[in-house]
Amino acid sequence: MRNLAGQWIGGLIVETEAYLSSGDPASHSIRGETPSNAAMFGRAGTVYVYPIHAKHCMNVVTDPRGKGSAVLIRAVEPVWGVEKMMEHRGTESPRQVSRGPAMLCQAIRVDRSHDKIDLLESEELWIAVGAKEIPEIISTPRIGVSTATDLPLRFFINGNWFVSGRVREHRTRPAPSQRLTSALGPPPA
Repeated sequence: MRNLAGQWIGGLIVETEAYLSSGDPASHSIRGETPSNAAMFGRAGTVYVYPIHAKHCMNVVTDPRGKGSAVLIRAVEPVWGVEKMMEHRGTESPRQVSRGPAMLCQAIRVDRSHDKIDLLESEELWIAVGAKEIPEIISTPRIGVSTATDLPLRFFINGNWFVSGRVREHRTRPAPSQRLTSALGPPPA
């Protein structure tokens, strides 16, 4: 979630991809630390934002300082500030708000200025456990990588309407649902 001028916007993370510090040629850390990917080598909980095709993607560092592993936030089921997120994306469809990493960053207004934010200390970006039930998680190869294409490092909630990618990857056909969002409650005060 993101605090944007005192309004919380965001939702439930429904899709991610892991990028490993070793043995993963698709990872930005594979060639070592550079000024561009330095956040990826920060402590766990650090945000790593990188530009792609004039847009941005947001990752969260997962390993201790110096390792270079992170998880890309691929999709979010919008819950709070949905109208504002739709406005940022220029869409009237809640489904098209944040079902892809660049769409998500555009919807919650995350860019390179958010690179290196520490989620453990930030009052601007925030991730927390929200659902009371544990949904079925499916693992597949990542989307849009040209190397390490066989590694099953993409994870998504089965049947969630806001997941990017192909419908046939789900065991349950995606459909609009309040199953998960109803368990989240209001945003933090």
